[in-house]
This record gives sequence, C-alpha cells and structure tokens, in this order.
Amino acid sequence: MDIFMQAAIEEAQQSRQEGGIPIGSVLVKDGKILGRGHNKRVQDGDPVTHAEIDCLRNAGRIGSYRGTTLYSTLMPCYLCAGAVVQFGIKKVIAGESRTFAGAKEFMVSHGVEVIDLDLKECEKMMSEFIKENPELWNEDIGK
Repeated sequence: MDIFMQAAIEEAQQSRQEGGIPIGSVLVKDGKILGRGHNKRVQDGDPVTHAEIDCLRNAGRIGSYRGTTLYSTLMPCYLCAGAVVQFGIKKVIAGESRTFAGAKEFMVSHGVEVIDLDLKECEKMMSEFIKENPELWNEDIGK
C-alpha cells in the first residue's frame, strides 16, 4: 500500500480512537503531504468537518491546488467532492466505495481523475463502524 493511503488510514484510526467516524484524508503534492485530517463531526460537534474538509483546513492556504492529489479512505461525498471541484484538485484516490458510493460521477464529470483502490482494510473499518453505529453513520450521510 502506498504511504499516502497509509497516512489517510492512520487519520481514520485516530478519528475512531477519539470516538468519531473512521474516515481519514491527506493532500499530497510532489511526494509531500501538505495536510492531513479526519472526520471530526462528533468530536467538534460540527456537521461539515468531514475528513477531506479537515485535511484542506489543515493544509491551509497553499495558493494553487494544481498538481495535488487528495487521498481519502472513503469515496468523497458531495460536500467534499464540491470542495475538490471548487479548488481544482484534479486527482482523488479513494480507499473504497463499497460502504458508501460517494460522488465519483460528479467529480469525474468535472474533470477529476478518481481512482478507487477498493482496499479491504478501508472497507472493513467502515463496515464494522456502520454495523456498530448505524444511527451515527446515517446522520453523517444525511439519512
């Protein structure tokens, strides 16, 4: 597994240890992590602190997002996909989309290359969480 997806998985595990939803993300450019983040909706009581949003906040103002890649343990939702499109991030690598399909088609339709690694580790982490916390998960995805 590549080191950047491993870093996203570490973020997801940190969120779970904090009592949150196990989704992690990292923003990469030129082989360097610019920002890391994890879902903090539960921890911060903030409905929009998804992993990708936390990651972008932690990266700070970087000027142009040209040449960046966003890694996420789960296929980004429409909120996060909107941020990807808004900032011109042209490549997203997702750990999996079996537990949540996300907004892949939306990103692709806006010129984003989306790669779904379909990693068992990411799928297992989310499946276990969803089974143990269905109400919290449904809240996260707006159901």
